Parts: sequence; structure tokens; C-alpha cells
Amino acid sequence: MPANLSAPVLVLNANYEPLGVCTVRRAMGLLLTEKARLVLNGRGKIATARAVFEIPSVIRLGYMVKRPRPRPKLTREEIFRRDDYICQYCGRRVSKPTIDHVVPRRLGGQDTWENLVTACAECNTKKGGRPLHETSMRLLREPAPPPLSAFYRFRHYLRARREWEDFLRGW
Repeated sequence: MPANLSAPVLVLNANYEPLGVCTVRRAMGLLLTEKARLVLNGRGKIATARAVFEIPSVIRLGYMVKRPRPRPKLTREEIFRRDDYICQYCGRRVSKPTIDHVVPRRLGGQDTWENLVTACAECNTKKGGRPLHETSMRLLREPAPPPLSAFYRFRHYLRARREWEDFLRGW
């Protein structure tokens, strides 16, 4: 079976800080040009006519890249990710989530991390355009901006890539 060259590979900085994710094809290019080193082979080998190469799962750059930690943008999808697709009123996992303004827009509520939550359609309809204190509903947790940690940024890969977990913890 041919290797999946578009599979994700975790890219670490020279100090083992998680930087991002690239494809196997890109990672192989970095390894062959000696700009990176193989840290973890989680996928087997690729055989060519002249050589056999390990398929990387985690690579580490041979030089330090200085860049600020990326801040997640305020989008619908990022709010759903922050709340893990769980309704913040009833606690159910939602396959078709909606966004609710804790303080309704008509009462001055803004589109901010602190005012937007994931809600199921039933809870969103039940709350309507009323503020929380006028309903019998409570938030499961206070909305806030998502953490800037590498674990949060890359956690959606962890279902298929459990071997990355040790590299993401603590960053």
C-alpha cells in the first residue's frame, strides 16, 4: 500500500516547542535537505528505487524559528472548538450547534469570546433574545478566549495521532 503523502506531521522547533503541522511530503523534503531531523516514526517506511526512508510522524527543525504564538480568530468554528461542540446550557454534545449571545445584541451584547457560546437549537430557542438572569438557564462555564497552548491548537489531531500527546503537553 502506498504511503499517504498528505498525512499530518507535527513540526517542532529546535527547542521541541510545537510550531505547526505539515504533510509527509513537506516533512520528507525537510528531512532530505537536512533542515529537520526525524523525532518519531509512527507510520512505517517508504521504499524508493535507491533507498528506504522512515515515514515521519514528528520532526524537529535544526534551527530556531522565532515567532509569536498564534491567536485563534473569533469565528463560529473556533467557538464550537473552544466549547468542544457541547451546549453550554444543557451539556449535550451537538452535531449541528448554534451560536448564542449570552447578552443579546439588542441589549448591547458584542461579538466577543466572553459573550458567545455554543448552544443546541432547543436551548437557543428557549433562551430567545433574553438575558440569562431572565431565564432559568445557567452556563456550564464562563466563556473566555481559548488558551494559546499547543495542546489546544493541535488537539483535533490527537484522536488519530496519540503519539503526539507527549510533545504537546506543557506547551
